[in-house]
Amino acid sequence: MARIPVALQLYTVRDECAQDFVGTLKYVAEMGYAGVELTGPGNLTSTELSTVLTDLDLRVAGCHVSLANLENDLNAAFDLNEAVGNKRIVCPWLPPELRNSEEDFRRLADTLSAVGLACRDKGFQLYYHHHDFEFQNFGGKLALDILFDSVPNDLLRAELDTYWIEVGGESASDFIHKYRDRVDLVHIKDRVEDRDPPFGEIGEGTLNFVEIFQECEDAGVAWYIVEQDRCPGPPLESARRSLRNLKMWGKV
Repeated sequence: MARIPVALQLYTVRDECAQDFVGTLKYVAEMGYAGVELTGPGNLTSTELSTVLTDLDLRVAGCHVSLANLENDLNAAFDLNEAVGNKRIVCPWLPPELRNSEEDFRRLADTLSAVGLACRDKGFQLYYHHHDFEFQNFGGKLALDILFDSVPNDLLRAELDTYWIEVGGESASDFIHKYRDRVDLVHIKDRVEDRDPPFGEIGEGTLNFVEIFQECEDAGVAWYIVEQDRCPGPPLESARRSLRNLKMWGKV
């Protein structure tokens, strides 16, 4: 079985990117990451970013685009992602006022169905990245299940997050298995209970990554994406430690 490549979600090193975007990309490439997940082009044009990524031999695993921009400026997302050779566009977050009821998630399903169709027509694929609030229960059903059950697979794929699944009260490996026919991208981060907040480097917390990796491999996941929302020290050092531990497990 081919090894699943590992990317870094640049939100992990957002402050470093704000100070020196190209320098941070160089550092990520030198560490040994195969790719990055973007949140935008930084201070570069899409053409400049494409050149930098090519020069550094970094692939784009996906690109996070806010719900507002998906609704109001989708062509800009198409232009950026076409330039950098990425076909995976990810809705990364749902504002608090849009996630308080079953009706909210059914409205979101209608919105993402339309966006997903527009993406498909242009040769892109739309994804949804969850946090813990999608594990609210409405009428005996998780909000995330309501969303995915309401939108066809070909219009909305899953970017699952190991940490947020567990915070939401589910088993990460079981949930990946549940959505094995829908998941292509997996955010991997660990949970260190005595930290505040408890975000951890891969392999240094409580998540069972042996089971998680097996389920990802069985599901044919396209990318592992390291993300750490908060780090105890320099974020680039946390990213290095996660990659080091993945190498020890033979995943890099």
